[in-house]
Amino acid sequence: MFFRKITIFVVPDGTKKVRQFKIPKIFPSLFVFLLISCSVYLFSIIQDYYTIKTRLPRLSELKKENVQQKRQSVYLAQRIDQMTKRMAELNEFDRKLKTMVNLKTGEDNSQFKGVGGSDPILLDPKHTMAKTHGELVRSMHRALDNLDHEIAFGKEDKDGLFKFLENQKMLLACTPSIRPAKGWMSSGFGYRVSPFTGQKEFHKGIDLATRMGAPIVAPADGMIASINWDHGYGRILTIKHGYGVSTKYAHLKKALVKKGQYVKRGETIALVGNTGRSTGPHLHYEVHLNKVNVNPLRYILN
Repeated sequence: MFFRKITIFVVPDGTKKVRQFKIPKIFPSLFVFLLISCSVYLFSIIQDYYTIKTRLPRLSELKKENVQQKRQSVYLAQRIDQMTKRMAELNEFDRKLKTMVNLKTGEDNSQFKGVGGSDPILLDPKHTMAKTHGELVRSMHRALDNLDHEIAFGKEDKDGLFKFLENQKMLLACTPSIRPAKGWMSSGFGYRVSPFTGQKEFHKGIDLATRMGAPIVAPADGMIASINWDHGYGRILTIKHGYGVSTKYAHLKKALVKKGQYVKRGETIALVGNTGRSTGPHLHYEVHLNKVNVNPLRYILN
């Protein structure tokens, strides 16, 4: 059936000879099929062309956005790298600070031996454009994880340093460090000849000669432990500063504070007088460390 033929006659104008062609019967069907296929294919090409043409502006926009995102990712990676280096510098500063205050530096702890940063190759913009976006993102996540880990351990470490420095701050605040009164030192700490008996005696503090009624200030933070009277020292005031340190003030004209009151360094606590056994207006000042008299000049900073 498919091999049957169709005869086609071609009759030209004039006296030319009539020609005939015999073609298989299937050829017209194939021709129609090919024509339809070509038409469908051509239509599909035209449709794709218009689809691509309409999407070109959006594709161009997406391309620009992709380039911008990659640039932003590179910038973020650079910022992470800078933060990592800064964290390393802070850790080094922390180590030096601990060394200065004689604290354990924690060098035996492996968490503080180094800080990881971004991959240097990924920070090269040309290389990053060729790499996948995911590779850069993974690298950034690793760097952020390292920073988060370092910050967590650093916070715990610095909490200990903060507590130590707070304790040292309290110790310094409670350590006598200034002159309790203005004036010239008429007698120092140690052995001297008594102005009353002419005999050698041990002077337990220093005498600061000044005008009557001159203000006396607390040389450090503390609490007023006692205000009383003694035949030799006259009116006496004692401050307990803590950490085994206390100070004593004698020959006072008047106390301006009360027993149990908390005073700060530099706060006026009394007035210079001439009470008790004294040759003139002056302040007798003592410093006790664990109930032992020590030279007050060691606790006066110039």
